[in-house]
Amino acid sequence: MSQTVADPSRSGPPQDPHVSEVAHTPVWVTVTRWVLIALTIGVLAYAAQQAIEAGAWLIVIVVAFIAMSVLVVYSTRRFIPLKYLLPGLILLLLFQMWPIVYTAATAFTNYGDGHTLSKEEAISAIQAQSVRQDPDAPRYGMSVAVPEGATVQNGELSLLLTVPPAEDAGELEEGAEEGIGAAELGENVTADGFQLFVGTEEGLEPLAAEGVEVRGNGTIGAAPGYRVLNLMEANQRAQEVQDFAVPVGEDGAAVKPATTSQAFVGQPTISYDEENDVMVTAEGKRYVAQDGNFVPEDGQGAVLPAGWTENVGFDNFLTIFTDPTFRGGFLKIFLWNLAFPLLSVASTFILGMLLALLFNDPRLKGKGIYRSLLILPYALPIFVTGLVWAAMFNQQFGLINEVTGLNVNWLGDPWAARAALLITNLWLGFPYMFLITTGALQSIPNDVKEAAAVDGAGPVRTLVSVTMPLLLVAVGPLLVASFAFNFNNFTLIYLVTRGGPFDSGNSLVGNTDLLINFAYRLALESGQPNIGLASAVSIVIFMLVGAISYIGFRQSAALEEVN
Repeated sequence: MSQTVADPSRSGPPQDPHVSEVAHTPVWVTVTRWVLIALTIGVLAYAAQQAIEAGAWLIVIVVAFIAMSVLVVYSTRRFIPLKYLLPGLILLLLFQMWPIVYTAATAFTNYGDGHTLSKEEAISAIQAQSVRQDPDAPRYGMSVAVPEGATVQNGELSLLLTVPPAEDAGELEEGAEEGIGAAELGENVTADGFQLFVGTEEGLEPLAAEGVEVRGNGTIGAAPGYRVLNLMEANQRAQEVQDFAVPVGEDGAAVKPATTSQAFVGQPTISYDEENDVMVTAEGKRYVAQDGNFVPEDGQGAVLPAGWTENVGFDNFLTIFTDPTFRGGFLKIFLWNLAFPLLSVASTFILGMLLALLFNDPRLKGKGIYRSLLILPYALPIFVTGLVWAAMFNQQFGLINEVTGLNVNWLGDPWAARAALLITNLWLGFPYMFLITTGALQSIPNDVKEAAAVDGAGPVRTLVSVTMPLLLVAVGPLLVASFAFNFNNFTLIYLVTRGGPFDSGNSLVGNTDLLINFAYRLALESGQPNIGLASAVSIVIFMLVGAISYIGFRQSAALEEVN
């Protein structure tokens, strides 16, 4: 028996296997690693700076935490598993956990149309919108602009202001001194003597004169970093321009548009009594704070235009389950929301399975061509097929009524509209079921079927007692996932029926609405969008889908006993 003899030339303690690896790490790998770390930290630092300027301190904290994690994990040779897990954890936090937390937080507020500001911002907005012009106050040249690269419809508005050489900028200079930004006072004067300013809802700043073009009428035609709107583009946002106000002083003074090309500095006609928490008009009418709005103290008249976001506790959830009108509509939607995914999954699975059984027969020729044709509906975008089916179901000129000779009001009758959705979803969904059942059938051993035949089982008995249980083991979890998907199949409902038809006198609750479509309408399409209430509906949807999916996966796990 041989024995290993230690080499006397080797002395010292045993070497760490990682030492040689570290010692032989190429220089370019180390340099590349640190360059990528530096770039990542630089991008995160820029994002943090933007968040600081916007006052979004929560985002600053999150970005700082991510930057610290990147530096700690990737700057050392430790934490090997985290080097692979960290990107996924960050994405999970940003795109999964944060939206859930934010939606849950919003569900306990009155956030929505007219309640998007803080109370302090609402007070400032009310005072700014009450600004009226002094008859003797000067007017200034004005152009409406959005940031360069932004769309006309959604870009943040700014007022580009000019003061002719012969006039005194007065209050504009005083307001700009409080918000020195793009240019120092003095750098905002053109060669022709025009003084330039830019106003936003945050305040007034001097506008650097370099690169600015002043038109013959004294207004700005072009400015670096801005897209100046022409008259037609500005008219698209006429109401926003009319309500726009640029604060220029602590006394509530603000710059307001007077015409399409002129602005003025005026004084507010509503003041805020902080001690009593009331707004008082110049005529002495008082408005008290109530439910996120300033309402008339005497109960006569409308509330003031700007409200604020405040915590309302469980009021949104109580509205869902206790308000008679809301509760009735919610219950109807919920019942259809259960029926739609159940019927969709059952119909698509049965059709897909039958076709898979048919094309799994070894005697059938040309199966590859047939299978390719059958998955075409699955390959087409739903945004195309949904609109095509909606047109086909049209009562007057739709293809379905034309071919069948029927006169069914597919999209105007509640039950016909529901049937139309199930038919459309059958067309869209059966190719998926066909694909997964085809794969599952091909994985079932033939000797199992042969053993059933030897025992005297016929084709139907073999299908029910042998093939189906083995098939459900493989596709059971996918059926649960398909149910969860169809439970929130917003796109199909929106494209084909838009949730309708609606009962007379009720434009909020549609007969084919799913809960997700209902939440969308509450948040964005109702007469008074209520994002807080829509968030509460979303939380209810989340809990329902979670509970149903849990039960479904428990049942599908039980099928594994078949094996």
